Amino acid sequence: MEAADMDEIIAGLKNATIEKNPEQAVPLLKRITDAENNLSDKYDIRTDLLELLSLDDQTVCIQVARCIAEIAKSEAQRDKFTKEDIIRKLVSFLSSENEKSKLELTTQVCRALGNICYANDDARNIIKATKGDEQIFSLLDLDLDTDEEDKDQFVRVRCGLISNYLLGSDDIAERAVELQIIGKIEKILNRCVADVDKYEDLLLNILPPLSILTEQISDLYFEPSLNKLIAQILAKCTNPDLAESCLALLHYEAQNDEVKLLLAEEGLCETIYKLLEKYKTFANTDEARVLMKLACDLIVLILTGDKSMHYLYTTPLLKYMEDWLDSYDVELLTTGVLALGNFARTDRHCIYMVENKIMHKLLSILAKNNGIDHQMTLQHALLSTLKNLVIPKPNKAAVIEAGLVDIILPMLEIHQPPVVFKLLGTLRMTVDGQESIARELLQNEKLIKQLVHWSKTSEFTGVLGESLRLMAWLIKHAYHANQNLSAADDVGLRKFVAVDGSVESMVSMLTSTHLVMQNEALIALSILSTVFHNKTADVQLDHLLIEADVGAKLAEQITLNGETMTKEIVENLQTFVKLLKTSPECVEHLKKHNIDELLKSIPSLVEYCTL
Repeated sequence: MEAADMDEIIAGLKNATIEKNPEQAVPLLKRITDAENNLSDKYDIRTDLLELLSLDDQTVCIQVARCIAEIAKSEAQRDKFTKEDIIRKLVSFLSSENEKSKLELTTQVCRALGNICYANDDARNIIKATKGDEQIFSLLDLDLDTDEEDKDQFVRVRCGLISNYLLGSDDIAERAVELQIIGKIEKILNRCVADVDKYEDLLLNILPPLSILTEQISDLYFEPSLNKLIAQILAKCTNPDLAESCLALLHYEAQNDEVKLLLAEEGLCETIYKLLEKYKTFANTDEARVLMKLACDLIVLILTGDKSMHYLYTTPLLKYMEDWLDSYDVELLTTGVLALGNFARTDRHCIYMVENKIMHKLLSILAKNNGIDHQMTLQHALLSTLKNLVIPKPNKAAVIEAGLVDIILPMLEIHQPPVVFKLLGTLRMTVDGQESIARELLQNEKLIKQLVHWSKTSEFTGVLGESLRLMAWLIKHAYHANQNLSAADDVGLRKFVAVDGSVESMVSMLTSTHLVMQNEALIALSILSTVFHNKTADVQLDHLLIEADVGAKLAEQITLNGETMTKEIVENLQTFVKLLKTSPECVEHLKKHNIDELLKSIPSLVEYCTL
């Protein structure tokens, strides 16, 4: 449309407004509404349209609202309509009655207000300040069957307006909750759940406002009845978009442990399993894969709750998840592994999984997926689950015998921090109390070199800490059981000390931020000092300790942590210092760093001595 034509239309509209002539105004409003580019920034017809809305002519009001809805799609025009007078007038036309003429007007007003509110905090604040939100939310009381085109449109634009309005501040969302919006939506869902397919469009439009509320208000948890309804709708729906909306809502809600238990008792995990089993062969598009992952993640999330996990252990879900270990679909396989890992949070469950050969299945999967080119998510899941399984003492020998260590060691080539972290933690749990495997690993030069490297270079603190702890645990569990350490077979320790930087790493561990790691370092260093006390010159441990500046590290440890040291740490510290003093070179080194005086400053040691 030419600019001159629009000038003429606007002039005619102003004249019709002055003359209060609805018949003249309606066709002009239609032409503005239908214009390809609507109004340019230079036009401001808000006052004229406000006058027309005051004529009490339903046909004119419908056309004015439709016109505002179209031209408010432009940001500049949207700003022109962000005024209290026009917004208040539009809100006054909102009706929760189901008469055809009123429904059409309400629909167009919803469109107008929805577009004015789009990304517009000023408009939202006007609605909130004038309590227009009460009338907006009352639209949810009009519960329609969506079997006619005009009602379908109303359902869409009603929720579009509500969503655009709620996307404002936290205050707006919190007031919406006060105005019972959630209860109104639950009432609609209650009617829809009887025939989900029939009410599909209504459900697709009524759920987004709930999602927005959860995003705007932290820790917003619905009543159990509403969560049950959403779970029931998920179980019955066949529309992927509707399933995704339900899953997203339940994901948010299931951050709460009580909701996890509720959903577990509702049978949601078994429902998801059956749905995925039914539709898994159709999961061949990106959208379908996203939906499958969302569903799988929800099963795992529900299992992270202690109560829900214990409840689900008594249901068929454990067997279902074990069955997924045989799946060719990596998403289902990974979910099965993670689910079993969550079940393996008690010794009883772990022992059951080892005795019933579930552990063998997991090791078999890891053996086929332990290379640098394999999927990191699956590797991480497998190692997490195996780490849990190897914690109970009765399981350790069985898991080692089944080949865990040989399967894991090739994964030293992998350098993805999350996988490395779980790899080291799994090895550490495995060697706990297992002297034979600890000695064997101490002699693995490649392993020790890699641990030293990670302990010095890793930017991932978890990997750095686990590297140090695994070295300390290898020393402790390989030699701690021997009463006469000086006479022990020290091949493993000789190979360990021979690795460049290994002793330095243990010394650096003395100043770890965690007291438990400081204690582990003291034990490991004491064992090294005991084994190599009065040894021949081929193991220059004293020199290595001095080169690592052990005195400075001890001084730092005492200065920073002396007041919080436990009795056990203090005793281990005294033992290590006593062992160091068997070497004249170390005596001088310790004097240089004033270690004797610093030891006297430890409160628990002073108290112990003066009792």
